[in-house]
Amino acid sequence: MRKSQIMILMLSMFALLAVSAFAGEVKKESAEKKPIELHAQTLCPVMGGKVDSTAYTDIQGQRVYHCCPACSKTLKSDPDKYFKKAAAEGVLFENVQATCPVSGKELGEKSVFTDYEGRRVYFCCEKCPVEFAKDPQKCLAKLDQPVETEKASKAEKTQSHEGHDH
Repeated sequence: MRKSQIMILMLSMFALLAVSAFAGEVKKESAEKKPIELHAQTLCPVMGGKVDSTAYTDIQGQRVYHCCPACSKTLKSDPDKYFKKAAAEGVLFENVQATCPVSGKELGEKSVFTDYEGRRVYFCCEKCPVEFAKDPQKCLAKLDQPVETEKASKAEKTQSHEGHDH
């Protein structure tokens, strides 16, 4: 009988130690995962220098400012690298997005969005973020495609030189 009491006591102590160790790790993890406070871009993501407002690249719906025009080529060669770095630092780029990356529709009120690896991406409706999450890279690539609006299409047709002799 005494042996079983000792065994129960030892198992209880072991369980107590395991639970307290686990609780300490959970507490540590939750402390580490504080949301990063977002702030506007002030430094070039490529070279780290102060941004020049005349040197920028519009890419994937974001306006990314640079310290000099030469940084644009480097950013375009591997945009994900620089967007991820910016996200880790809490940088929020200026959004210049005109269309939804999922539906292609023009954006009205920019109220539905998600933050994805350093990019704030806006959508036309509540359904689109779900579709975006399935293949973000494919959707982001659409934002770099030239947008043919109805207005632009009409202008091209009226400026056509077909049908007359000059």
